[in-house]
Amino acid sequence: MGLEKKNGVSKSGAGKPNLSVQIGGLKLKNPVMTASGTFGYGEEYAEFIDLNRLGAIVVKGLSPLPRQGNPVPRIIETPSGMLNAIGLQNIGVRAFISEKMPFLRQFNTPVIVNFFGDNVCEFEQAAEELSSTNGIHGLEMNISCPNKQAGWSVFGTDPKIMNEVVTAVRKKTNLPLIVKLSPNVTSIATMAKVAEDSGADAISLINTLTGMVIDVRSRKPVLANKIGGLSGPAVRPIAVRMVWEACRAVKIPVIGLGGIMETDDALEFIIAGASGIQIGTANFINPLATIQIIEGIENFMIDEGIGDINELIGSIRA
Repeated sequence: MGLEKKNGVSKSGAGKPNLSVQIGGLKLKNPVMTASGTFGYGEEYAEFIDLNRLGAIVVKGLSPLPRQGNPVPRIIETPSGMLNAIGLQNIGVRAFISEKMPFLRQFNTPVIVNFFGDNVCEFEQAAEELSSTNGIHGLEMNISCPNKQAGWSVFGTDPKIMNEVVTAVRKKTNLPLIVKLSPNVTSIATMAKVAEDSGADAISLINTLTGMVIDVRSRKPVLANKIGGLSGPAVRPIAVRMVWEACRAVKIPVIGLGGIMETDDALEFIIAGASGIQIGTANFINPLATIQIIEGIENFMIDEGIGDINELIGSIRA
C-alpha cells in the first residue's frame, strides 16, 4: 500500500513541507522569531541553539542613548506568567551597531531591531541610524512607551499620536517596518488599522499587559516600579483573540506573540491568521524553545499532510 500524501508531503514524514513566510518584504525560512527583550542581542543564546535555524532574530529594544532601566526588584513570577518592569534597559543604538552587529552578521538569519524613543524625534533618530547599518534587515517599533512630549500619553494607545510617530518613522527608513501594538487599548482592530494606514509593513502583537503584584504583609507593591508588564501563558488566550481581530482588520502581515511555550501554542496564532510568531518568556525557561517549536510545526504539517505553511495561516474555522 502506498503512503498517503497531500500536496506532496508524506504522512510518514518523508517529505519536507515549506515553512517559509513573507513578512513585510522579508522572506523568512520559517515563521519562528524571538521576542524583543527575551533573547538579548542574540549572542547570549548562541551556545544553546544554532541561530541560523531561526526565522529571524529580534533583538532587545534600543533607544538612541543607553538606558539603565528601573531599580530592583523588577521581575516577579506570577501564576502562569511573569511581571517585569525592566524599564527598557539597553546599550543604545551606537553601541549596538559597533559591539553587537559584527557577531550577528555571521549568520544567514535576518536581524530585526526593536527600537523606541521618548518622543517622535528620538524614534526618527533611532530609525535613521539603524537603517544605514549593514546587516539589519527590518525594524520593529515599540510604541508601548510613554511620550514625554504629550503628557506621558502612551504612543500605542492614542490613535492620533500613533499615526504621528509611525508616519514620521516611515519617512526615515526604507527597511521593512513592523509596529508592535499595545494590548492596553479598547479596540486592537482600530489600532492595527491606524498602523497600517500610517505606513507599517507589518504589525506584531501583543506587547505585555499592565499588571501589579502586592506583598500582603508589607502592603506594598513588589516591583520597585509598582506596575509592570505581564507575559507568559496567562496572557495567551487574550493574545490569540487580539491577533484574530487584527488579522480581520488589516491586509498587512500580522506577527503573533504572547505566552507561546510549545508547538500547539504557536499553531493557535498561525491558524488565527498570524504569518509569523515570536517566542518570549519561554526562552527564560527553556533556551531550546524556538528550535523545538520550529521542529514541532514541521512535524505537525507532515502529520496533517500540509505541504505549505501558507495553507495553515488563517485557516481558522470560525
